[in-house]
Amino acid sequence: MLRRINEIIGYTLFAKENEVGKCKDLLFDDQLWTVRHMVADTGGWLVGQKVLVSPVMVQKTDWQMQSIFLDITREQLEKCPFLLEDEPVSREHERKMFQYIDHPYYWLNDGLWDHSEYPAVRTHVPEESAQKADEEILKEIEEPDREENHLRSYKEVKGYKIEASDGNIGHVEDFILEDKTWALRYVVVDTRNWLPGGKKVLLSLNWVKKVNWELSTLFLDISKEQAENSPEFDPEQPVNIEYETRLYDYYGRPFEKNITKKLQKMIANPFI
Repeated sequence: MLRRINEIIGYTLFAKENEVGKCKDLLFDDQLWTVRHMVADTGGWLVGQKVLVSPVMVQKTDWQMQSIFLDITREQLEKCPFLLEDEPVSREHERKMFQYIDHPYYWLNDGLWDHSEYPAVRTHVPEESAQKADEEILKEIEEPDREENHLRSYKEVKGYKIEASDGNIGHVEDFILEDKTWALRYVVVDTRNWLPGGKKVLLSLNWVKKVNWELSTLFLDISKEQAENSPEFDPEQPVNIEYETRLYDYYGRPFEKNITKKLQKMIANPFI
């Protein structure tokens, strides 16, 4: 099912025993448009630390109760490798984190999450993944300056400008993710700074031509006229298959329902 990221902000996080905090941000990778971590606000617990919760730790989500239940204890979370609040999340830190929870690195192999399209919790690391992980660590030692950090904060990207082929049409209001894979599928655009009265429109990430991080701008392969006449998006209504089909039909684009690493790579190719 498709969910708004802004809907998940504020959800309560529960370890096996009790509450450990609330979700205050989500980090997605700009190579596959997939959420890799939630950032937890732990209140007075673990003060000054950036506490990351990976979707691989999620046992279940109760959408009605706005609660996310983790397959990890409070003590395990407390002992998990941590960063200071203002530190960026490096690939090295992610390695330490996934080694601690005994889960393959998500960026290896042919799935969105290692061998799978889903972030299911595993109790062991497959031999093939372990070998690739060892090779990557060795490469990191040999090339310490290699740039690998591809994580972006939802709160950072919210508000980015949206440019059509012939001009500005608004800004990023939200993203829509698929709740089984945690892959981002759509960007919600608020057009009120462009259209009189304004409206929210949903645009597929398939239509992003490029993203300029320095200019905080997404460039899309649509026209201003298309955006103006696009079906209006109501955040209170679910994004179902009928709505998606109608949206793609309006733009005359082929609709890809199944989410795979190949598709997400194709979506992310325009990034600069």
